[in-house]
Amino acid sequence: MTSNGVAGQIRQYRLDNGLRLVTAPAATGQVAAVNLWYGVGSRHEVPGRTGFAHLFEHLMFEGSGNAPKGEHFKVIEALGGELNASTSSDRTNYYETVPEHALDLALWLEADRLATLREGVTQEVLDNQRDVVKNERRQRYDNQPYGTAFERILAHAYPEGHPYHHPTIGSMADLDAADLDYVLSFHKAHYGPDNLVLTVVSSLDSEDVYERVNRYFGGIPPREVVAEAPDASLEGPLGSRNLVVTEQVPAPAVFIVHRIPPYGTREFDIMNLASAVLGQGQGSRLYRRLVVERGLANDDGGASSDLFDFRYTQSLFFISMIARDGVSGTELENAVFEETAGLADGISEEELERARAVLERDHFQTISTPAGLANALSGYTQLFDDPELVYTWPERWASVTADEVADYAKRLLTPENRFSLRYEVAPAETAGA
Repeated sequence: MTSNGVAGQIRQYRLDNGLRLVTAPAATGQVAAVNLWYGVGSRHEVPGRTGFAHLFEHLMFEGSGNAPKGEHFKVIEALGGELNASTSSDRTNYYETVPEHALDLALWLEADRLATLREGVTQEVLDNQRDVVKNERRQRYDNQPYGTAFERILAHAYPEGHPYHHPTIGSMADLDAADLDYVLSFHKAHYGPDNLVLTVVSSLDSEDVYERVNRYFGGIPPREVVAEAPDASLEGPLGSRNLVVTEQVPAPAVFIVHRIPPYGTREFDIMNLASAVLGQGQGSRLYRRLVVERGLANDDGGASSDLFDFRYTQSLFFISMIARDGVSGTELENAVFEETAGLADGISEEELERARAVLERDHFQTISTPAGLANALSGYTQLFDDPELVYTWPERWASVTADEVADYAKRLLTPENRFSLRYEVAPAETAGA
C-alpha cells in the first residue's frame, strides 16, 4: 500500500558493515531518541548456558575501551537524558533520549561499547554483575509473590531443550557456572553491527543522522562468524497440563496459557483481538463477569489477558487473575475456563469494535513519544525488516471478522492446548515452631 505522509518520512540505510539505520522525525523538537536492537535474546542460549543475553544487558554499562565504569549513565544523566536497556527472548535493547545537541555523544558511547566492550570485561566485573543479576532474580522471581509464574509457564509450554523453555534471567546454577572466556565469546558471536538495528528519532535531517552514525559505527567490522539460533520449531498443541503450587502468597491465583501461532501471522492478529475481547479493558468479558458481576477476582483494571509475542516460535495466549477473599483457586480457575471457552460461541460486533479500539489506543500511545517511536521502529525493522509497520500495523486488525475470532478461539483455546498454573495459599507457619 502507499505510505501515508508520516510513514513516508521514515528513512532506512544499511552501512557497509551490515548495520541497519532507521531515521524518523520527532513530533517534539530538541530531543533525540537513540534506540538499538541487537538480534540476540534468550532464544540464542543453550541448556546449561542460560541468562547470558540478560547478563550482557548489565555488562554493557560496566565500561568499555574508552568509557570508564559508570560513565555511560553519568554523562547521559548529567545532560538530563534518560537511558536503560531490556532483554527478551528475541532481542536485547539499549536506548537513550538526550537533548539533540548531545546526539553525537550518545552515538559515540554506543559505538564504543559495541567495538571495545570486551576490553573492559574482567573477571572482577563479571563476578560483580553476576551477583547483581542473581540478586535481581531473587527480588523479581524467587522472593516475589507469584514471581515464579512466568518461569513455570515457559517450562511447561515449551519442551526441555527448546530455546523458549527458560526465562531471560537464567538459572542460578548457570549464572554461577559462567566463566569469563564463554562470556566474551558470547559477545563476539552476537554483538556486531551486522546484527544491529539503530534507530534515531529527531528533528535532524536524515542524511545528517546517517553521516553521524557512519562516522561512529562505520569502522566497526561485522562479526567473523554469524551465530545461529537453536531450532525453535514446534509441532502440535500444547497438551492438557496443570500445576498447583502452594506458597506464601496473598491469595489464590491462576495463570493460564494456550499456544497460538507466532507474532507476525494473521492468526496471531486474530488472537490478539480475542485477548482484548476476553480480558483487556473494563469492557472485557473477564472484567465484567468475574470482577464486577460475580465478584470472584480482584480488580485489576481490566488487565487479565495478553499475548506473549514470540516471533520465532509459537506465541502464548496468557490469562492471569487473583482471587478475592473467600474465593477458592479452583472456583476462579473454573470460571476463567468457562469464560475462555465462551469465545468459541461467538462475539458481537460491538465487542469486536471495542477490542480494535483498545488495541489501536495502546499501539498509538506506545509510539506517541520519541523514545516509544524509536523503539517500535527498531522492533519492526529487526523482526520484520519493515519499519513502516509502525504506522500500518493497526490495519491488520481492521479486516478481522467476529466469525474469525470465534473460529480461532474454538481451534486454539481448548483444554487440549492449555497449561493452567494455580497458586494456593500455604498454611501460615506456627509462630516459634
